[in-house]
Amino acid sequence: MTYRLFEGKDHASIYQKYRFTPPDEIKNIILQYLDKKKGQPHVLAVDLGCGTGQNSRILAPHFQEVVGIDISECQLEEARAVPGYPNITYRKGTAEDLPFPDGSVDLLTAASTAHWFDQSRFLTEASRVLKPRGCMALLGFSDSNTKLSYQDCGERLNHIYEKVKQVLLPYTSNPVAVSEGKLEELYSAIPFPDKERIECIQVNCTVAVRNLVGFIKSWSMFQSYKKKEPQNAEDLLLNTQKRFLEEMGVTSPDTEIKQELEYFCVLASKPQ
Repeated sequence: MTYRLFEGKDHASIYQKYRFTPPDEIKNIILQYLDKKKGQPHVLAVDLGCGTGQNSRILAPHFQEVVGIDISECQLEEARAVPGYPNITYRKGTAEDLPFPDGSVDLLTAASTAHWFDQSRFLTEASRVLKPRGCMALLGFSDSNTKLSYQDCGERLNHIYEKVKQVLLPYTSNPVAVSEGKLEELYSAIPFPDKERIECIQVNCTVAVRNLVGFIKSWSMFQSYKKKEPQNAEDLLLNTQKRFLEEMGVTSPDTEIKQELEYFCVLASKPQ
């Protein structure tokens, strides 16, 4: 089935503002894999479930053309509003029915979205549209291993973050749980012999408290919670930000904390 959880205009603007852009470490792994398996030229990359275009934009300098595909027109409107990427086109569609000829795509990517796909239909389409030796790269991060730190209060910040996830657990859909499994089942189902799954890519970054709370707001489970209990959902965000700041001993939500994220990446190359 195709899930439709990110289609509202408000959710799309939150997504654009707060979702993390895949880091250079992941981008470099993907491009090196493509260079090794297929080689130049890199003509067409297709970014599936592109949302507001974060992953599409980091691919743009490396391909003649990038096409972002998403089911949500609101998400695509946000993506199109970002200037400066003339070689990106955004189109409404799904990963299970791709508008490309057979053997025409150099790279298929999906950033934090492959867990929403209909597995068998997606893999059939991927096999059809990829060029010989073309590659797929399915990436994401395991939020269960996220670590926060600020001076000496990292443990308490992580406790607050975990409490938020516990509140939202009843609203967490099965595909999100699949993502936490680092796409193991999808990896096993990929029909190409040449494939690998990198399970742990540690990435360190900093994030402002207000942006971390905004990131929580972008989660599908938070949006489900908000639909059912709007006031409680808003209170959860306000109280979470308040508790973060109190533990840190600061007043500004622009204060940055250190964040350690654990990314994963599934890579596969279509046979010659």
